[in-house]
Amino acid sequence: MSEVNRSAVILLRNPFQPSQREVMVADPSQTIRQWLGTQGIAEFEQPTVCLKNGTQVLRADWAVTPIDGVVLFITLPQGGGGGGGGKNPLRTVLMIAVMVVATVYGGPLGASLGFSGNLATAVGSAIIMTTGSALVSALVPLPTPNMPSFAAGGGNLAQPSPTYSLQGQGNYARLAQPIPVVYGRHLVYPDLAATPYGEYQGNEQYLHQLHCIGLGEYDIEQLRIEDTPIASFEEVTYQIVPPGSPVTLFNPDVVTAPEVAGQELLAGTWTGGFAINPADSDVTHIGIDILLPRGLYYANDAGGLDSRSASWKVEARAIDAEGDPLSDWFTLGSENLTAATTTPQRLSYKYSVAAGRYEVRATRLDGKDTNSRAGHEVRWGEARGYLAGGITFPDNVTLLAIRMRATDNLSQRSSRLINCIVTRKLPVWSSESGWSTPVTTRSIAWAFADILRASYGAKLPDARIDLATLAQLDQVWTSRGDRFDGVFDQQVTVWEALTRVARCGRAVPFLQGGIVRLVRDEARLLPVALFSPRNIVKNSLKIQYVMPGEETADAVTVEFFSSRTWKPDEVTVSLPGSSSANPAKLRLFGCTTEAHAVREGLYLAAANRYRRRIITLRTELEGLIPTYGDLIAIAHDMPSWGAGGEIVAWDADTYTVTLSEPVAFVDGQEHVMALRRRDGGVSGPHAVMSGRDAQQVVFADRPDIRIETGLSAERTHFAFGVAKHWSLLARVIAVRPRGEQVEITCVAEHPAVHSADGSVDSSAAPI
Repeated sequence: MSEVNRSAVILLRNPFQPSQREVMVADPSQTIRQWLGTQGIAEFEQPTVCLKNGTQVLRADWAVTPIDGVVLFITLPQGGGGGGGGKNPLRTVLMIAVMVVATVYGGPLGASLGFSGNLATAVGSAIIMTTGSALVSALVPLPTPNMPSFAAGGGNLAQPSPTYSLQGQGNYARLAQPIPVVYGRHLVYPDLAATPYGEYQGNEQYLHQLHCIGLGEYDIEQLRIEDTPIASFEEVTYQIVPPGSPVTLFNPDVVTAPEVAGQELLAGTWTGGFAINPADSDVTHIGIDILLPRGLYYANDAGGLDSRSASWKVEARAIDAEGDPLSDWFTLGSENLTAATTTPQRLSYKYSVAAGRYEVRATRLDGKDTNSRAGHEVRWGEARGYLAGGITFPDNVTLLAIRMRATDNLSQRSSRLINCIVTRKLPVWSSESGWSTPVTTRSIAWAFADILRASYGAKLPDARIDLATLAQLDQVWTSRGDRFDGVFDQQVTVWEALTRVARCGRAVPFLQGGIVRLVRDEARLLPVALFSPRNIVKNSLKIQYVMPGEETADAVTVEFFSSRTWKPDEVTVSLPGSSSANPAKLRLFGCTTEAHAVREGLYLAAANRYRRRIITLRTELEGLIPTYGDLIAIAHDMPSWGAGGEIVAWDADTYTVTLSEPVAFVDGQEHVMALRRRDGGVSGPHAVMSGRDAQQVVFADRPDIRIETGLSAERTHFAFGVAKHWSLLARVIAVRPRGEQVEITCVAEHPAVHSADGSVDSSAAPI
């Protein structure tokens, strides 16, 4: 084939997105203007320059310049002209960049593809994709940056994660925020599920806190206050409340009157009334706290203490939603205390009332002894209302109720640092028995399934989930020690959650035929389909080379949340021969062990180094055979990926086939031939020897398929070459219908991506 028959036209509409260019083969006898007419392009909508074989062609010459090489149209970016038609420096930079790429890189690459001279330079320039990307990961996309922040300060969300935000770690009432969902094993600082309140008993204060661990069932491995197990605090009692169970340790549905805040009670003066509960709510009990901050005594002349008494009265009346009274004041209680002590006295009283809304007031009944030698002060500490009906929680929420006595061991700060190490319980599916009862698991597969099935997830029926693949992948992940240990406590979409869980297992979710499926990037040996010039649409094969640049990473720093310290950690990995001077950072949400982080870091580093060829081709409906992540074989003579064609004759006695195209044997090399099955799959490759001429090949053993050579069925396609190089093996990353054709985009596979150290030796242990 001559150079002139390899003429092509390339449309690059966005110079900053060279991967989105269009490459078309053109008739070399046409002029540039004639070719534009055949494409329905009278004029370009944006300023566009034309290069032929690397040399600019003026618009006036388009009508007389034939396409006998490679013609490149580049749309220039706008802006930077300062208005009024001034010089655009961005265009100048772009033209310099085009000339530099064409001169420096184009020739060697074009020559490697079989071109020569100016045509080699033009072709090479057209297919290079120079990028500033730090990491290239075509099959398993890199995690999105909008993940829970490990940094102090909690990221950019309005309410930080209580688990991942180091400055914000603690127990808070995160109003209007999602109820957390925990998968795997993790430390969590559970949110407050109700307003905490205190009561006094025996002059000791008891704090009542109700926490929400999360949606679903959990195995509580350890309960702690900061870093100390809660068993070390004798003054703390707690209750784990499984989904659907009541809180029995205390009444959690309590409201307080914020206006009551330690006012002193005086004789003859009413303090209040203060509304106890908000409108449209009813209380059945009213709680009152009385404080004597100086104790109750009189210091006598002998140096001892004489007793003193104090008495007070509390009244209430019913009110409506607007605060207007519905009844007269009635007495809740008239109380009296006599003591001789300098110890502050703290008393709590609880009064039963008919269900309703109330306001309360209080006064002192005796006069205050103002002598400096007396402790005779009475203050109103707090007023509480115990709501009727109790709090209603979703049936699938696990709660933690804690009642703690205030001591020197427990401060106000430490009471808000309650955390627990929990492991999620999830149903596990098997083909024999279906779904099990919830069991403790850290599985990636069943976390993925729970997101799809749960009421807080996609709510999909089992028929919409590829459960068989999940069960198979669960065995793979279990054997490797890959787990997902993460807390979703910020609002995310279902698909984002699925992507994060799958990414921890080096997998990608995708939707096919209404079913959510999952594919893992792992070593595959057998292609599912074979494509050659016989079933590739003419002139549709495109190759993009992602060339490394100054911004390309030579190592990967993986950030993870360590289960050893329950703090952010990181590890940097690189392939042999890398300097590690320019590492790219990757935050792997759900990873909690260094070994897991190292495996994923090496995988990404290998993918970044070896997967830098993107191939696009068009075929007919057989293009629907492969799906995302499948391995396919591409045989094509233009980039020297073996040779392809059809078998036109078959001698079953001698195992000899006659080919539609001649093939060449190289002395001293082992040669193989792969055959396409009737279902589109691949048979082989099989060892072959040369026949009597260039179009005959002899199989060493009888192939395991029926070879078609007649008119009753399409002839059997073949791919031929030396062993391990009979075709290009590629992984499918997109399948797009294009009318009656199908466009397949794939990335060239490399065995080193799956080896433990990124070496080319495919026999190395997988990572």
